Amino acid sequence: MKSDIEIAQEAKLLPIKDIAGKLDISEDDLELYGKYKAKLSNEYLQGLKDKKDGKLILVTAINPTPAGEGKTTTSIGLAQAFDKLGKKAILALREPSLGPCFGIKGGAAGGGYSQVVPMEELNLHFTGDFHAVTAANNLLAAMLDNHIHQGNEKRIDTRNVVWKRCVDINDRALRNIVVGLGEKTDGFVREDHFVITVASEIMAILCLAEDLKDLKYRLSKIVVAYDLDGNPVTAGDIRAVGAMTALLKDAVKPNLIQTLEHTPALIHGGPFANIAHGCNSVIATKAGLKMADYVITEAGFGADLGAEKFFDIKCRLAGLKPDVAVIVATVRALKYNGGVKKEDLSKENMEALKSGIVNLEKHIENIKQFKVPVVVTLNSFVSDTEEEINFVKNFCKALDCECAVSRVWEFGGEGGKELAQCVLDTIETKKSDFTPIYGLELSIREKLQAIAEKIYGADEVEYSAKALKQIEELEKLGFSELPVCVAKTQYSLSDNKDLLGRPKHFNINVRDVYVSAGAGFIVAVTGNIMTMPGLSKNPAAYNIDVDENGRITGLF
Repeated sequence: MKSDIEIAQEAKLLPIKDIAGKLDISEDDLELYGKYKAKLSNEYLQGLKDKKDGKLILVTAINPTPAGEGKTTTSIGLAQAFDKLGKKAILALREPSLGPCFGIKGGAAGGGYSQVVPMEELNLHFTGDFHAVTAANNLLAAMLDNHIHQGNEKRIDTRNVVWKRCVDINDRALRNIVVGLGEKTDGFVREDHFVITVASEIMAILCLAEDLKDLKYRLSKIVVAYDLDGNPVTAGDIRAVGAMTALLKDAVKPNLIQTLEHTPALIHGGPFANIAHGCNSVIATKAGLKMADYVITEAGFGADLGAEKFFDIKCRLAGLKPDVAVIVATVRALKYNGGVKKEDLSKENMEALKSGIVNLEKHIENIKQFKVPVVVTLNSFVSDTEEEINFVKNFCKALDCECAVSRVWEFGGEGGKELAQCVLDTIETKKSDFTPIYGLELSIREKLQAIAEKIYGADEVEYSAKALKQIEELEKLGFSELPVCVAKTQYSLSDNKDLLGRPKHFNINVRDVYVSAGAGFIVAVTGNIMTMPGLSKNPAAYNIDVDENGRITGLF
């Protein structure tokens, strides 16, 4: 079998203007980035507003395991399968971060015969959106330090500067740094920090803004520090908003590319779901709903992270109403949750499957709490046995949940037709009555308790003394009515990555709480989750190279 990058490099791509033509988009409405990718113009986006919305389909998953689940691959294959069934569909996905590309996880272009292309360009620089976010983030940091150096008119407490610099590479050495060392002219000495670009509040703002005007307004509300009286100091206060907007004015426009089978794909924004809200841009999703009858989008990691944030943050703030959610699982991953080692997952093991399927059970329950119909799909592996597949199908049936096998990695859209038909039937027969799981009128602690109990299955939420003080201060400043974005390990329903399956009788430990006022949510950091990842002992970067003809190898 060919590798993902070999399949992508051998694909025959259509010019992006031809893909746009399928959606009745003229070449004048495109801002071309070469032959195979383009941005949609502001004028085109404005012209969509009066059109009828299509159906919104969310793809989520069980908790990720080393066995792999294939959520993005399934999303792409599902869109291709809709095309096979004669339906007008479009993808609305996130852009990949360079961190995972050079780290462990790899890129986010799908796999096998369900990929978006050009794969290498998407996984690396693409149209420069992430670079623009990084530049805007660090411009704000530079202007903040310059404000302090040039007299500190806003009386910023240098012990309470909360804005962090960012870079889109896993680099643990940048987590905690000191800036301003050297001469007096080199700035004020203080502790500083880096986050990965996909954890920057500016990335979240890019993905939650309705348009350029809203983007600019949200940028102005970013809290960068607190003054000596404890009042917030914003990006607007230090006059950074205009210049930041100039850097982001093109990045805010959605990107149009294609799948291997020439299905249109809007790829835009990329916040992580374990440390941010994990969804593509509101602009791209809303545009897709006007451009096609069915929009397939995804939210990062399991339903305890990406899907919860998709519902409670993105849908709530943007007024979106999802019609169905697809949960991706694999027999191998369920057996891993049942205690089987990675090297033994290809062997049939019904006891482990029965033990590990409780992880899927919890995610089904989670989606149903939002009153959204659920479809489960088993991403097929050749090692799956008929008995294992039938067990999962019968398990789902007992929970009043449809289940379909997906073979999109191997067969592309043709391998997703069973799933696509199942999704269509569910949309036709089961009405979505989407409802967030908590009200915004609740206190910050009540919202966190609701998420911990209802979504994770925890008993209680425990707080560090620092977190309790932060919550008290945020509520005094009037931020209590914002939704909550939990930063948590993706590998477990708990905040302990080693607790697999469906853990019981555990607490969620909150160590840090802060406001992302521009994005419009409170962030609660749990367990030992890091906002700047580090590289592994054998990072994927070791295997990436370019031959004498400029052909990239090793990217996946």
